[in-house]
Amino acid sequence: MYMTIQALVLRVTDYNDRDALLTVLTRRHGKLTIKARGLRRKNSPLTAPCQLLAYGEFTLFEYRGMYTINEAVSLELFQNLRRDLQKLALGTYFAQAAETLSQEDLPNPELLSLLLNCLHALSQLRLPEAQIKAVFELRAACLAGYTPDLTGCCICGAQNPERFDISAGRLECAIHRSPDSSGIRMPLSPGALEAMRFIVFCDARRLFSFRVGRESLEQLGQVTESYLATQLERGFSTLDFYKSLLI
Repeated sequence: MYMTIQALVLRVTDYNDRDALLTVLTRRHGKLTIKARGLRRKNSPLTAPCQLLAYGEFTLFEYRGMYTINEAVSLELFQNLRRDLQKLALGTYFAQAAETLSQEDLPNPELLSLLLNCLHALSQLRLPEAQIKAVFELRAACLAGYTPDLTGCCICGAQNPERFDISAGRLECAIHRSPDSSGIRMPLSPGALEAMRFIVFCDARRLFSFRVGRESLEQLGQVTESYLATQLERGFSTLDFYKSLLI
């Protein structure tokens, strides 16, 4: 049986001396593992569409429960991103997080769109990397079912509390503390809170249509990174590598 899909390559793993296994994200089938025959050979025609973070169209055939690539063509390679190690490392973090958040054979078109938009922003838009990173982390958390409650303080209802409960995903005033949560609270400036609300509630086509000051952006990034990692209960080696490049 043959099947044609459009997919983004999240991971490439050596299979043997000639072949490789790709973990890809699709709109209709969610995460898939597919075999790329001859990918590790010199001058393989699959090299471009099967590289990490490549978006392409793949014609697959299924045999004994395994999908194998019959043909593949590149649709977008994000070339500008590949010329910058720091941007490439950040994109790889996005891919590893997306792999964690997606499931086999479960459609997730919103996550794929978010990932493609963030890679496009890294490659083409003149935006701070920290802003793109925060957008991906918070919006991905929402798509995974971890939408934070940003309406106001969970104790008194004040509209602009000064801190965020990372574990519970809710706001608190500095003078209040919810008795049913012992999680970490992080400070949140008005600018960072406004940016969080925008990311959570805006239309997907406007995700990057906001500006935030340098200090608020730094605070926003600390909160979104901690929130995603806390909700998923894991860290990411790709994020550690990206952060090592910032030192």
